[in-house]
Amino acid sequence: MKTPFTTLRSRAVMLPADDVDTDQIIPARFLKGTKKTGLADHLFADWRTRPGFPLLQPGAVGAKILVTGNNFGCGSSREHAPWALVDFGFRAVIARSFADIFKENATKNGLLPVALSEAACVRLELALQANPALELTVDLAVERVSLPDGSWFAFSIDRFAKHCLASGLDELGYILSFADRITSHEQR
Repeated sequence: MKTPFTTLRSRAVMLPADDVDTDQIIPARFLKGTKKTGLADHLFADWRTRPGFPLLQPGAVGAKILVTGNNFGCGSSREHAPWALVDFGFRAVIARSFADIFKENATKNGLLPVALSEAACVRLELALQANPALELTVDLAVERVSLPDGSWFAFSIDRFAKHCLASGLDELGYILSFADRITSHEQR
């Protein structure tokens, strides 16, 4: 069981990049294990050497929302990418678009992928540039990202993924939630 996702209020880290592939999120040389922990140290490992890299800034500490560009999570289907993001502390990634496999892997691992329109992303990025300490609110129940000034942007998510995130379940946990009914059926 994961921590249920309801409403998240947090600072955000901006990673202004398009086509961020899973090998950039977590390079292949760190995929030797099958544990979901310990990967935060290798998140964007090859980019962390760049001066001014956003995740190394003081404001990134404790931020639970990553704001990025188009086609986030493209490339190979490695599940380690959302594992590393969650292990770092992120609970939501806001982007213009996501690679389909990454999006599926994210929701299965307690990470909410929020796809917003181009106009919404531009407004959000401008607000964060003006105030990097700005806190965003991501409300899964109403499928909305809100700014402190009261403006908000709608997003949509698959109903089953939404249920699992809100309940803190993965697919196996969902099936096991029916264990009593399954046992009853087997006994009949």
